[in-house]
Amino acid sequence: MTSETEHDMDNPLTPGGLLPLERWWRDRQLFLQSRGYMLRPRLRDDWTPSWFTSGKHRLFSEDGVVSPSRPSLIDARRICDNALVYIKRMKTGCEEMRALSYLSSDEFSRDPRNHCVRVLEILKDPDDPNLSYVVMPFLRPMDSPPFAIVSEVIDFVDQILEGLVFLHEAGVAHRDCARKNILMDGNAMFPSGFHPIRDLALPDYSSDAPCYPRSEVPVRYYYVDFGISVYIPPDRHPKLSVGADGRDQEVPELSVDVPYNPFKVDIFIIGNLFRREFHDKFSNVDFLSPLIACMIQTDPAQRPDAREALLRWQQIRAKVSLAKRKWRLRSRDEAWSEAIVFDTVSIVKQMVYFGRRLGNWGVDTQG
Repeated sequence: MTSETEHDMDNPLTPGGLLPLERWWRDRQLFLQSRGYMLRPRLRDDWTPSWFTSGKHRLFSEDGVVSPSRPSLIDARRICDNALVYIKRMKTGCEEMRALSYLSSDEFSRDPRNHCVRVLEILKDPDDPNLSYVVMPFLRPMDSPPFAIVSEVIDFVDQILEGLVFLHEAGVAHRDCARKNILMDGNAMFPSGFHPIRDLALPDYSSDAPCYPRSEVPVRYYYVDFGISVYIPPDRHPKLSVGADGRDQEVPELSVDVPYNPFKVDIFIIGNLFRREFHDKFSNVDFLSPLIACMIQTDPAQRPDAREALLRWQQIRAKVSLAKRKWRLRSRDEAWSEAIVFDTVSIVKQMVYFGRRLGNWGVDTQG
């Protein structure tokens, strides 16, 4: 016999029960629905666990997927078109909300270099005027699914440096643009959609989601989380701020009392991201070495600004051959036996790719 407490889904000790942060969002579900956004079934006011009647184990049920421990952030679907969105709870008028609104203005939204997550809508809490909800497009981790070939890394560096130039020209230093705060719009990779939490599964969590390689579809990367960003007008000099917060604590000049140039902090963080996520992991992206070296110099004055970094990168990128761009990313710690197998597969893929290009070229020239 099942006891009443075993079905108390408000009790986090109940298997599959709601966590406190989930209950918080559940209690605002009807308000969000009235404004055009629907939370997942487990976060709805009338939720009854599907596994009570479906015969499925809760671990294989969509509404058994527990929300991540991100108290201020929740996923939802826009009712009018079923598009996934993120809803972020913020203090009304906080610096992050101001930064996001500024960077989402009509003027900046038209700039193709703008890689800052945009604001779709701001909702005021009906009970607490000090609380607002910022609605933004749903974005995935930058490496989910993982990068596979060299050209994907090149495209990533292109977009991130282009976006950094835009951001700094707008007078905004991010100060926390580490890996977790750079996400991607990968919708084009998933023709059947994906689950917002288990993001390699179908939306209904029934099986793995079909996925195109990111090199074959348009993928766009975005800066997110402007919680410690700072705005300094372009015509103000010197450009100084203080603060030691941020995910990347390797930045040498961070200080709570000694002013530093926050724009040069961004340069270091992005260079360090290129080093950690690509150069240190893969043996065939060593062309990134000179760019990384100049961006992570200990002396901020010796680092390039964003525009200079982009120009240096464009010079480096121009020397990377097409054949190298189409090669698989080669892990630095893979065994020689693995390398032989993976390289053979990569050679076959390259032959197919160049064969198609030659075939298309012949058709084009005959036309």
